Amino acid sequence: MKMKTQFSISAFSLFTISLLFPLLVELHVPLKHGEVVVLIENGQAVWLLFCAIFTAWYIKSMPHEEKVFWLWAMVWWIVLLGRSTSWGRNYFPDEPRLIFRAISVLLISILILPVIFSNILRKKIIIKFRSVRLPVWMSLLVVTTYLIADSVEHHRFIAPLFLHDTRYTDLIEELYETIFMLGLFEVSLDVMKDEKKRLLNSST
Repeated sequence: MKMKTQFSISAFSLFTISLLFPLLVELHVPLKHGEVVVLIENGQAVWLLFCAIFTAWYIKSMPHEEKVFWLWAMVWWIVLLGRSTSWGRNYFPDEPRLIFRAISVLLISILILPVIFSNILRKKIIIKFRSVRLPVWMSLLVVTTYLIADSVEHHRFIAPLFLHDTRYTDLIEELYETIFMLGLFEVSLDVMKDEKKRLLNSST
């Protein structure tokens, strides 16, 4: 795997914004009885849906064998969408839990089974791992914000560094998850652009 070490404006912007989140607790930003968190969660769901649709649209002109990997990547966005909405339970809380369990099993199966049964997909994953030029700073931000969000949610040892009032647990978690989602899309888009350039150069 190759690394792109240039520190992009988008990485700098997201990093700067993420540093400000703990200050929201100190400023006693109103939570409006959870309405702010719900608004952020709904925004995340819309964003993840956009990411899935955008991925499908962006790769439409790629050769079939190249599309296989990116269609699998699109499923990742859909799985993240399902997880962020508790597999739909957030919008339909009165429905039987079995339905949401079935949705989660279905989506995760669609993600895992192609890796097991598709030689083309496995080959493409290996090729991407070896040849992709990964933007190192944005990737580091994605991993870091995910770990922060997870730590805040589960009250792990680094949580006190970012959460100084447990009333703001959900807000801080969702904000760092938002940076994670934005950064992940930026990494994905960067890799897609490199892929298109490579395909264009190979065809000329």
